[in-house]
Amino acid sequence: MTRAQVKNTMTMMKKQCLPKTGATEDKVARIEEGVFIEEHSVMCYIACVYKAIQVVKNDRLDIGLVSKQIDLLYPQNMKESAKKAAGQCVSIQDKYSDMCEAIFYATKCYYEADPSTFIFP
Repeated sequence: MTRAQVKNTMTMMKKQCLPKTGATEDKVARIEEGVFIEEHSVMCYIACVYKAIQVVKNDRLDIGLVSKQIDLLYPQNMKESAKKAAGQCVSIQDKYSDMCEAIFYATKCYYEADPSTFIFP
């Protein structure tokens, strides 16, 4: 898939997760550009999207599941870099007991580690 196709696929999750979490379009619209608003509804929106694409296990991002989805969805030229960035950040979750916070900060780390491979609706 191309980057645009991956993002388009993930947009379905966005439509499901905005109403579930109470996050608003204006607060989540620029996540892919690195704008992470530290509000619980936004944190839970990110967690909801990742749950919808089945990369969350036991309320944490699961690196094995993340790697599988990257292999399935990402363009070939982005796969290794994306997996490396995700792998660098998954342990950040251990600092947080709240699922939404844990996934939010791991996701923010991933963006900071490699913005060029970060795709988010």
